Amino acid sequence: MKIVIHYEDVVAAVRWLIDREGLDGVVNVASPNPLPNGEFMRILREACGVPCGLPASVWMLEIGAVFMRTETELILKSRRVVPARLLEQGFTFRFPAWDAAARDLCRQWKMARIGRRVAVTNAARGGQAA
Repeated sequence: MKIVIHYEDVVAAVRWLIDREGLDGVVNVASPNPLPNGEFMRILREACGVPCGLPASVWMLEIGAVFMRTETELILKSRRVVPARLLEQGFTFRFPAWDAAARDLCRQWKMARIGRRVAVTNAARGGQAA
């Protein structure tokens, strides 16, 4: 299971937790709807407009883990984590499902890329508006 959460929900959850004085102990900040890696990747590809993806073999992940200075276990093994305490205490997620979160994140990424291209183009023109 992939534990996915939109960054806006992470920030909102942390702020929400700071405001709750009586809540202590461990609180999982994770999406209320974990999903398998295959479904996670399928939804991400759809949101980004990528028609297909290449599977990663264990040996590829092991090489990547060496460069990232981590363990492949963090990639290959998963845990089902749900934000039970957040939900019990009344926290509301803006993006409770990965499909909406992925679409929003890809939209933000595309808009940021367009903004960077415009800035580079304007700089190349000597700061003139396009």
